[in-house]
Amino acid sequence: MTAQRTLTGKHALMIFGSFFGVIITVNLALAVSAVRTFPGLEVKNSYVASQNFDARRTAQESLGWTVRADATGGLVMLQITDAAGAPVQVGSLSATLGRATSTRDDREPQFAFDGHAYVARETLGPGNWNIRMKATALDGTLFEQRVILHVKR
Repeated sequence: MTAQRTLTGKHALMIFGSFFGVIITVNLALAVSAVRTFPGLEVKNSYVASQNFDARRTAQESLGWTVRADATGGLVMLQITDAAGAPVQVGSLSATLGRATSTRDDREPQFAFDGHAYVARETLGPGNWNIRMKATALDGTLFEQRVILHVKR
């Protein structure tokens, strides 16, 4: 003969407590992971940055530049072209190359203009990379852009 088990209030409390305990534990683990991998702020004060955003954007768009990034054979190429598709040589160029989700792999490649594109020696692992570039046009206009770079296996 088998004994009948009944669901008591104590059992129901343990079931619900376990259920919500798992949910809270997972949420805390995800929150800690998100905070640890957050690369940081884009600007220190978003209000101050917004005050001249439209003027900077208009000046940057008036250049008519298009930027494309590629990585092959240990080289990272940054192609900057004007509205006619001709290569652009800038007055100055600085860039930070890194992963989209973390600053751990950030580096500052030394790009050199080869007549068609800016080239730097960098060996990159597969995945999503970002190039956060700042260039100054020969007329002094600042050009800032985040260029997405997908590296395949």
